[in-house]
Amino acid sequence: MFGLKTDWAMDVSPRYFTLEDYEGGVARWCPGCGDHAVLSAVHRILRDQQLPPEKVVAVSGIGCSSRFPHYLSTFGFHGLHGRALPVAEGIKARRPDLDVWVATGDGDCVSIGAGHWVHAIRYNMDMVVMLFDNNVYGLTKKQTSPTSPKGLKTNTHPRGAWLPPVNPLQATLGFTNVSFVARTVDWNPLHLYATLVEAHKHKGLSFVQILQRCPQYTGFIYEELQNDPDGLLLLTHENGVPVDPALDRMYKNKLEHDPSDIHRARELADQHSPIPIGIFYRNEDRPRYEEFSTQGMDMTVEEKLAGLEAELDKFAI
Repeated sequence: MFGLKTDWAMDVSPRYFTLEDYEGGVARWCPGCGDHAVLSAVHRILRDQQLPPEKVVAVSGIGCSSRFPHYLSTFGFHGLHGRALPVAEGIKARRPDLDVWVATGDGDCVSIGAGHWVHAIRYNMDMVVMLFDNNVYGLTKKQTSPTSPKGLKTNTHPRGAWLPPVNPLQATLGFTNVSFVARTVDWNPLHLYATLVEAHKHKGLSFVQILQRCPQYTGFIYEELQNDPDGLLLLTHENGVPVDPALDRMYKNKLEHDPSDIHRARELADQHSPIPIGIFYRNEDRPRYEEFSTQGMDMTVEEKLAGLEAELDKFAI
């Protein structure tokens, strides 16, 4: 009221974000698609970390999973096939303050984007890279992908895929300057969420392979694993994915694995029965390229011009 102290009226309440603040358009993936679970997990992480939507950016290439940015009410960039990683790196190079999430598929990353995949791991810029691995090109209606199992019948190989599949984890663990490698499954929301939380905490590029169901074309590939948890091996460690009582009861096959041991990580990445899930490797001492690419960002225009003139003067005759 007039005449009374009204300083309290000027106080600005801290912003609190709910799940609705991060939800974008209605997801148009097929019912039962594992992409829905990944999207829900990311929504929850952003909410739980209370990250301002304007400080988050989702980047993708082409594929079913690459519609991810459309379903987040944050900044987003839906790029070209295989080009999600260089776009994300460009964003991080000039806006290191942004929280970057990359959604890519087994075709988008491991095939046409393979060259960018190698160098993104080497640059080790701080972002979460989620490989949605459903073993098939789903958006273009069932063609063989680099991770399709040998013998899988598709439109491009009606008699069955001829070659053994690429192992994304084993390959990534062989790239220079790798710093975080993990695997999870879309049908276990507890493990999926906990794995992505740890990936988000990591300072560097976190590469997470998500075994993801495509009910339209490859639903049978992970059906046995989904119905029988004994087909999975839960990796445990104080520096790994936290295992709450529900997860502990669910999986009888457990292995204490130190994520700092890259040699053991490579051995586990090549194991197929049971299939390990969890954090294979973690090392925050690796150099991150944004520490170099962001140098000089605080320079004024005058300082930049003076520096440019000084460099050009070196070529004067």
